[in-house]
Amino acid sequence: MPASRKAATVESYLQSLPPARRAALEQVRTVIRKNLPDGYQETLTKGLITWVVPLSAYPTTYNGHALWYVALGAQKNYLSLYLMAAYASASLTRRLQDGFRQAGKRLDMGRSCIHFKDAGDLALDVIGDVVAAVPMQTYIATAEAARSGRLR
Repeated sequence: MPASRKAATVESYLQSLPPARRAALEQVRTVIRKNLPDGYQETLTKGLITWVVPLSAYPTTYNGHALWYVALGAQKNYLSLYLMAAYASASLTRRLQDGFRQAGKRLDMGRSCIHFKDAGDLALDVIGDVVAAVPMQTYIATAEAARSGRLR
């Protein structure tokens, strides 16, 4: 198991990474933290830095775990940024696509996961805008709508 998967805290996770990968994640983490709406909490979950809706704010999640809003981590061959709100919102997905295009950046994105090698691969201002776009109570309402089949 890689050292990063054994880490118990965000800081120990970052320290377990090679310097270039750590620097890239720290740069993206700074953007996320600067733009994160009130109420979300940073934690380390399943080997990823995650920003979650705490169970004290939303205890009735579908799996009993805190609801993820954003996650960031180092995979074997790339770095990953998970923007769950963009997965749940066609308008936020378009904002990402348009913003990357306007910045001249290639968006390597699956459903909610953006793959990148370095922070310079990202349109960081657009990432910040998307992170800032969904207050915690709105995100909880989105999760509830998804569970009831009312989303999209």
